[in-house]
Formats: sequence, C-alpha cells, structure tokens
Amino acid sequence: MHFRPLHDRVVVRRIEAGEKTAGGIIIPDTAKEKPQEGEIVAVGPGARDDSGKLVELSVNAGDRILFGKWSGTEVKVDGEDLLIMKESDILGVIERQAELKRAA
Repeated sequence: MHFRPLHDRVVVRRIEAGEKTAGGIIIPDTAKEKPQEGEIVAVGPGARDDSGKLVELSVNAGDRILFGKWSGTEVKVDGEDLLIMKESDILGVIERQAELKRAA
C-alpha cells in the first residue's frame, strides 16, 4: 500500500537512537525516550494561501528532520509505525556535512 498525505502534512519514520550512553551504560527499553529525529517518507502537495494559490512544502521525501517531542499522530501502515504531522511541527532539517561543504 502507498500512503499519500494531504495538504501540508508529511509522513515521518522515526530514527531510533542508540541503546548506550556515551559512558557505555545500556538503557533499558522502559527508560528510553522516543526519538525526536526522523526521515520523511512522503510529503503532501502543500497548503493553499488566502488567494487559493498552492504553497509547496519546503521539505522533501528523504530529508532527515528534528521534530517536537509531542508532534504528530502515530499510525501503523503496512505494519510499520509512522508519524503524520504538519510541516509546522518540524523544527528543522538535518543537513549532511558533504551537502554543507558543496553549498559553500
């Protein structure tokens, strides 16, 4: 099944954090916080402004993002846990070092 979000919504797959702290302490599942980092799986076409013009989203499928702790709605699609959130819930895009050097 292919899921396509509507308007200014995006579908995000959480990126799991490591299971050890920097000091080597293993964190049990019950004490872990849900990660606030994810990868965008799909994006909607965008929202319409007051004049009816379509305003495209500034993120794309494949972007790695940071989002708020309580952002989005958890859904299960084809057995995979995903989040659906509005673009405004995204705090920022994580850019890779190679992309940053190329842009400079």
